[in-house]
Amino acid sequence: MPRDVTRRGVLQAALPVGAASLIAAPRITRSAAAGPQRSIIVMCDGFGVDYYDRSSMPTLKAWAASGIFARVQAIMPTVTNCNNASICCGAWPSVHGVTGNSYFDAETGTEEYMEDSRLLLAPTIFERARRQGVRSALLSSKHKSISLLNRGTDIVVSAEIPDPDWERRLGKAPPIYSREINYWLFQAALDILRNRPDMGLLYIHPTDYPMHMWPPEAAESREHLSRVDELLAELAAAAPDAAILVTADHGMNFKSRGWDLEKALQERGAPIRIAISAERDRYVRHHQGMGGTAWVHLRRAQDEALVTSLLGQLDGIERVLTRAQAATEFNLMGSRLGDIVVIGDRDTVFGNLDSAMETLRSDFRTHGSLHELAVPVVIHNLPTAPRSDYFKHNFDLARWMYPV
Repeated sequence: MPRDVTRRGVLQAALPVGAASLIAAPRITRSAAAGPQRSIIVMCDGFGVDYYDRSSMPTLKAWAASGIFARVQAIMPTVTNCNNASICCGAWPSVHGVTGNSYFDAETGTEEYMEDSRLLLAPTIFERARRQGVRSALLSSKHKSISLLNRGTDIVVSAEIPDPDWERRLGKAPPIYSREINYWLFQAALDILRNRPDMGLLYIHPTDYPMHMWPPEAAESREHLSRVDELLAELAAAAPDAAILVTADHGMNFKSRGWDLEKALQERGAPIRIAISAERDRYVRHHQGMGGTAWVHLRRAQDEALVTSLLGQLDGIERVLTRAQAATEFNLMGSRLGDIVVIGDRDTVFGNLDSAMETLRSDFRTHGSLHELAVPVVIHNLPTAPRSDYFKHNFDLARWMYPV
């Protein structure tokens, strides 16, 4: 659980950047909601372009050749919650408000997980679809996505905490730290497609545990993505009328250096209130709470120049930005960032460690930096979709669907 912080205070807040101008997507004359076509969105956690390029996946690549394919950018920080919320809402974090997996609540003095739907400030695609009479289902291997994104859904399936009825139908769900849990989740989606034709929209979110464990070239990774590809083919066979839209929230890289920024700054004579990894969530076996972006909260505003200077001297620090700079550059909600935003290079992550800096084990893989931005978009069987050059970011995948 997030740790309590004894000092309390009110952080300086920045208004959402460009919120009014970012709520509406660019004007598109075609709409997937104009007809009865079902839609299946697959948000394939951790599926960076290197996984796409180095895996055979004949079904997905045939769809890319015959439909729409684009190499796009994820949202910073490259962690699941803010990207999943962006894809689900079709909006920047400056609009929907989810800026990472964790944030610091200055009112309570605690670090909190960003997995409560009350933190989501924009309508979900399920809410938009419901306004047009389309019923929907949300399925996720990670329960945090159910609690964050469920507004407007008619069916929710959590493979991590499955309803007993689903386990009676499909068998016991595998553990969250497995690749098999993703296969169980797709079986639940197939059950809905076959038995609930009234569900016009499905949103499927498998876990990135396999990407944390294995690089694209590993045999285990190839086996996993081969099975996912087979399941995508099964989705299409079960619902040949349906459009299938696939993207990812981030890529994945080996990391070799970890910083505990609180300890590092304390040792250098500049103590801070708290430093939080934007990647920190409940799934510690994935990444030990460490990721490539950190929020630094100051004890005193006048410490900003000194702390910024010291942070810039640490090995592996790629960017040090003020709250306002990060909010503007990355379209984030400033009031949910730290006073200072720190971004690591390709090899560097931040978290809570036993010492200020540690060398990480050779097989440690995670994300959160600017080096995990590249992800694919693939759209199959959707003639009403915009052209491929429309898609610049992962949240463009379905932002044009079910317009408000």
